[in-house]
This record gives sequence, C-alpha cells and structure tokens, in this order.
Amino acid sequence: MIRTTLLTAAALAVLAGPAPAQSTDAAAEARVQRILRTTPVIDGHNDLPWALREGFGNDPHAVDLTVNLDASTVLHTDIPRLRAGGVGGQFWSVYVPASLSPPDAAVATFEQIDTVKRIVAAHPDVFELATTAADIERIQRRGKIASLIGMEGGYSIDDSLGLLREFHASGARYITLTHSRTTSWADSATDAPKWGGLNPFGEDVVREMNRLGMMVDLSHVSEETMLDAMRVSDAPVIFSHSSARAVTGHARNVPDTVLRLMPEDGGVVMVTFVPSFVSEAARLWGLEATAEVEALVPRPADNAAIELAMKDWFDTHPQPHATIADVVAHIQHVRDVAGIDHVGLGGDFDGVGALPEGITGVDAYPRILAALMANGWSEADIRKLAGENILRVMRAVETVAASKAGARPSLARLTAETAPE
Repeated sequence: MIRTTLLTAAALAVLAGPAPAQSTDAAAEARVQRILRTTPVIDGHNDLPWALREGFGNDPHAVDLTVNLDASTVLHTDIPRLRAGGVGGQFWSVYVPASLSPPDAAVATFEQIDTVKRIVAAHPDVFELATTAADIERIQRRGKIASLIGMEGGYSIDDSLGLLREFHASGARYITLTHSRTTSWADSATDAPKWGGLNPFGEDVVREMNRLGMMVDLSHVSEETMLDAMRVSDAPVIFSHSSARAVTGHARNVPDTVLRLMPEDGGVVMVTFVPSFVSEAARLWGLEATAEVEALVPRPADNAAIELAMKDWFDTHPQPHATIADVVAHIQHVRDVAGIDHVGLGGDFDGVGALPEGITGVDAYPRILAALMANGWSEADIRKLAGENILRVMRAVETVAASKAGARPSLARLTAETAPE
C-alpha cells in the first residue's frame, strides 16, 4: 500500500490532475472474460478495508458496494467492477500505519480483520471467507468471490509469536514483514537498514509462519530481508504487490537478483499497478515534485496550500502518466526473468491516489490480460498469471505446515541482544 500523505508521489499525482482515458479492444477483452469464467483472477492486495475506515466510518453499510461507485466515490472497488474484472479471489489487506506503536497496531489490525468479516457478512451472496486453496476453489465454483485476509506490516505482532498465532487463528494468511519502516526484527525497503535483513528473532517469525501455514510476504522489505527470508523459509514466499526494479528503479520493486531465485524458491511476484512503481518517468517526476514541495511550502501544510504553491510548477512540469503498457512491461519482465510459474497480480487498489491510464478500478484486469495476449501470451499463460500460480504457492505453504503439524509452537522472544536501541 502507498499512503497518500502530503509529500507522496501518489498524492502529488492527484493534485496534478487525472490521467487521460485509454481505449481497449472489446473483442480481446471478451476472450479474456471467457478464460476468467473458469480461472478467475486472484488478486494479492486490495486496501478497501482501510478505505472504508478512512472514508466511511469503517462501516461496509455506509457505502453501497452493490453499485458501480466509479463516478460517485474515489473507491476503486465495488461488486459490479469486481465481477466485470473477473475477480474470483481477493486478499483484503488489513493494513494499519507503521507510525502506530506496536500495541496500537495490533489492536487496529484486529479491528481491520473484523472489517473484512463485516464486508463479507454484509454481502453473503457475493463474498465468502477463505483460508485455504481448497476454500478458494470451492467458493469460486459457487460463483462467489473468495475473501482472504493479508496483514501488511510485521509491527502488528508486537514482537510476539503468541500474537502471530492469534492473527492466524483469526484468518490472516500472509504477513508483509515490514511496511515503510524498519521494524525491531526486519529491514524495510524504504527506511534505514538496521539488521542487514532479518535479525535472529525475524528468522524465528518466518519459521513460525511456516509452521502455521502463513505466507511470507516480501513486498516492502529490503533486498537483504528478501534474501534472508527466502533462505530461512521452508515454504515459497510471495510478493503480494510489487513490480520489477530493473524496469522501474523504485526500492519497493523486486530486483533481478531476487527474481532469478524464484524458480528455486517456488514463490510468486504479484505485480502491482502503482504509477511510481511501474513508470520510471512517473517515479522521477514524483521525486522532483516532492523536492519542490519541501523547498516551497512551509510545514505543516494541507493539500490546498500545496496545490496553490505548486500551481506554476505543475503547469510547467506536466505529470508523466503511467499506462497499461507500463504494467504489461513489468509483468513481462517478471515472466522473462523468474518464469511463467512465478508471476501474479496484486493491484493495490484503494491503496493509491492515482492509477495508470486505462485502469480506474478492479474492472481493469481483462484490459491488462488482453494486452498480454496481444503480446503473444497463451491461454495457459493467462491462467497461471490470473490465479493458478498463487493457488500452487498456497498449496505448497499448506503442505509445509502439514509436515510440521507435530512441532510445538515456538516460544522465541526478541532478546536483549537483538532488541532495538
């Protein structure tokens, strides 16, 4: 997830204006829709629960998800667009900010898990909770959207493996080990490193996740943390919403050194659509705009003050817009380097303030997949990307957990030697 704080590229992109519309090939999309009827999209990361918390009082009944909300709200997600996008499985992110203290983050995360369950309960004819690959397939056969829970930020476990186990018992099936800040046991991609990857307690977290059957999510973590987690984990890892660093040089993206290890690891990189992650021009524009804001606008300042101060700069520095072609380039690169068995989709819808041209919400998947087919992807390739790869990873994680069924829960703790200063 990208937070739309005052100085993020996503927020500045909103201030600079919307991206233009992009035409699509209706016949190609119809072909994709036929594929998705039997192999629906399983998306790795959607922030609707946090969007409901921020904009609708954390109440799934405060907005009518049964109608297309594109014109009436800023939401990227609603039931008609999920259906139009061929989405049959969704990992709902239960993100809470890294700025919270770990105890507060734990409480807020349980509240967000409750939000996911209330979304499902509000629309039982559409959504059903899932915790296993078999659940997903069963729910999809019934024509419903399998709803899974993914935690974003390891600080929410408050350095407690007992709390980790309670999150698993509540339905969480992956944890993104960090978010924007380095934790007391793992280095983030966007903060100063402290541990050179995982410290010993971080390794214990990964091992306990393996025992439980929770996927280790490496979006947001540093390259060193990626490598440590892949070394320690007996189960394949995932990147729930990351793109390719060789195509766009953002620290949040996955470097080729890691992509080359994916066939041995068995995991999957679920490509995200964040403009500054998929377009190098958009990334550089965001850095330049942020620097200009810091130079021109006294802090603190609200969006209105930034927009007024930056008007002339925006007029003379038009925002580069990411496109579906940029997204396709990232998906293709992950396939080229890691292989067709190791690429998936993790849009980060409702976690960003701007999206690439041609992508306005969760209905965009047929357009993206049609563009891939125009580039030579086969129906079998599309099925792997859309859902088969992440289902394979889930089964592998479940198999590892079953092999550890006789192991006792870990009693490891963060020790004085590895505790933060």
